[in-house]
Amino acid sequence: MTHLAEVFPPGEFLQEELDARGWSQTELAEIMGRPVRLINEIVAGKRAITPETAVQLGDSLGTSAEVWLNLESRYQLSKVQASDGRIARRAKLYAQFPVREIAKRGWIPAKSEVEDQEAALCAFFGLRSIDQPVQFRHAARKTEIEGPKAMLQFAWLFRARQVASEMLVPKYSASVLKTALARLEALRSAAEEVRHVAPVLAECGVRFVVVEPIPGTKIDGACFWLDDAQPVIALSLRLDRIDNFWFVLRHEIEHVLREDGRDSFILDTDLESAPSTDPAEVAANQAGAEFCTPQAELKHFMARVGPFYAEDRVLLFAQRLKIHPGLVVGQLHRQLNRFDLFKRHQVKVRSFVIASARTDGYGVVTTM
Repeated sequence: MTHLAEVFPPGEFLQEELDARGWSQTELAEIMGRPVRLINEIVAGKRAITPETAVQLGDSLGTSAEVWLNLESRYQLSKVQASDGRIARRAKLYAQFPVREIAKRGWIPAKSEVEDQEAALCAFFGLRSIDQPVQFRHAARKTEIEGPKAMLQFAWLFRARQVASEMLVPKYSASVLKTALARLEALRSAAEEVRHVAPVLAECGVRFVVVEPIPGTKIDGACFWLDDAQPVIALSLRLDRIDNFWFVLRHEIEHVLREDGRDSFILDTDLESAPSTDPAEVAANQAGAEFCTPQAELKHFMARVGPFYAEDRVLLFAQRLKIHPGLVVGQLHRQLNRFDLFKRHQVKVRSFVIASARTDGYGVVTTM
């Protein structure tokens, strides 16, 4: 903004107008009904022209008030150091990325110089430059990433990948994972048994991580692959219920077994929304429901006792299947669209899960 160096105080223009008319500063002061000292200080560049003074100068000299306000504004701007573009660069970062949310979670340094912020965001999102579009190949519980929450969803996924990449597990084996499903089924009887999930999956070569969700994203779980050969299951545990945990986990295990997400991505961020028609999601949903409560058994139970679902019958049914009653309750909620039934049995499991799983959030600080 080199032209600002040539801007003169508006008082110089005022003096020229007085000279052209042969007026003294005292005469102008009398015309305006203002103190002579005011005119002296404006001419000397010691006092700024206010809107009121600009109106009076316009009336006295036959100009508009805007002329004097513009002269004052240009002069004041000329005294301000020219912008180095750093504010504009930082504004661009905040418009493009959820900088505040990521920094608040400790995923990038907080309150750093704009150059450091750019470098940190590039490193976090795996970008060569800050203008490169963000991309992530993964399978998760949504058909696509778009809309105002897209970058928040991407941030969660990239953090999950960071956490998972630091883990050491054996080579992935689909056959071992299929065999491990029986071991996982045996853990459905009690809430505290979920603490064994992470070790079981690790033995199969599946990296299991928990990342606290960013508010508003509604991500339940995700499955993605490292180097096309190492599957990762990431859960948010945003809904702390035993039925939700097992449904989402088995859903993502099915994605792994199907090898979804290796060549394209699927993303679903709301477990409570209408069922997806995508074949991969249909298969994963069916696997999740069957794992929570065998569907043929559930159908027979509902036909036998409905529409009067007494609590003691639900408990006996769960006991016979050797599963926690919260799993039966969760399935009944979906089948009957009655989310008020026996809610107390949908117990919390988050604390048990994060006791053994690699976790970022929920009071656990993961350093990379």
